[in-house]
Amino acid sequence: MEGRAEDLIAAAGGQPPGSLRAALANAMVGLKKQYYGRGPEAAKAYVEDDYIFVVLEGGLTRNEETLLAAGQEDLVRRYRLTFQEAVTDTATGVVEELTGRKVIGYHSQITFRPARAFEIFVLAPDR
Repeated sequence: MEGRAEDLIAAAGGQPPGSLRAALANAMVGLKKQYYGRGPEAAKAYVEDDYIFVVLEGGLTRNEETLLAAGQEDLVRRYRLTFQEAVTDTATGVVEELTGRKVIGYHSQITFRPARAFEIFVLAPDR
C-alpha cells in the first residue's frame, strides 16, 4: 500500500492490514479522524461484487452532539452531506488505490440513534 491510503490508515492508528476489507475500514476511519477531527469507535467494511459498504460506529463531533441535543438533526445531516462532497475525491481515490478499480458512484449517509455513518461505493465492472 502506498500513497494516500497508507496515510489514512496510519491516521486511524492502524497497522497496514492484511485484508482489503480491513484496509478499507481503516482508511475510512482515518479519513474521518483526519478531516472531521474525530473518528468512529469501530468500523467494518463489506465487499460484494462491484459494491463496497463501510459502516462506521460513533464518531460524532462535540458540536454535532450539541446540535442533535437541540433537535437539529437535519442541520447535522446537511452539514455531513455537504462535507462529503468536499472529501469525495479523497474517499474515492483511496478506494480506487486499495481496490485497483475505478469508483463510479459514492454516497455517504448518517443515522443518529444509534450514531452510524455509511460509506457506499460502486465500482466499475471488473473486466
